[in-house]
Amino acid sequence: MDKRFNKILVLAPHTDDGEFGCGGTINKFVEEGREVYYAAFSSCRQSVPKQFPEDILITEVKAATKVLGIPPENLMIFDYDVRTFNYKRQEILDDMLGLKKLINPDLVFIPSLSDVHQDHATIANEGLRAFKWNSIFCYELPWNTSQFNTQCFISLSESNVDTKLEAIAEYASQGHRPYSSSEFIKGLAKVRGVQSGNNYAEAFEIIRLSI
Repeated sequence: MDKRFNKILVLAPHTDDGEFGCGGTINKFVEEGREVYYAAFSSCRQSVPKQFPEDILITEVKAATKVLGIPPENLMIFDYDVRTFNYKRQEILDDMLGLKKLINPDLVFIPSLSDVHQDHATIANEGLRAFKWNSIFCYELPWNTSQFNTQCFISLSESNVDTKLEAIAEYASQGHRPYSSSEFIKGLAKVRGVQSGNNYAEAFEIIRLSI
């Protein structure tokens, strides 16, 4: 990855989306000494399983991002209600513009523009508006997309993948979801590795690349 990309911002619609989409890459960037920031726009209080505290995802995202190596002060959590982002587009855009002014990132990660989840689509589209002059990569959440253009591969070590798995394991409240399976996560990293001539990798769509 270009050494000029020193400030990285991950935009996650919900806590855990960034880990699933680019957790290995986050860990790799941290190891390389880059500044990584993570902004989650909802802790999904309304959809937390009943056996867990309502704010459990706040606790879990703090633990997961710590595993990946993101400093606590680089984690920002907003409080938008899940599945209502499309009604709050301007407020979300304003928050993103605030992040742009605060961080001035060299590279921004967003969900795919073809992601069918309504909250993910809002973050992707408002992210594109807010950071239209920045380099933007879309991360892969294959359970939400019918198509994904693998235009960029970032190679990962097995340690990066294992750290991603460790981070995702912090989300005990989401462990029932099929895409939380360690076999699936590591298998996808292996597939993307084979496609790119590496042992492991994560794939991204390039929306804008400014060098």
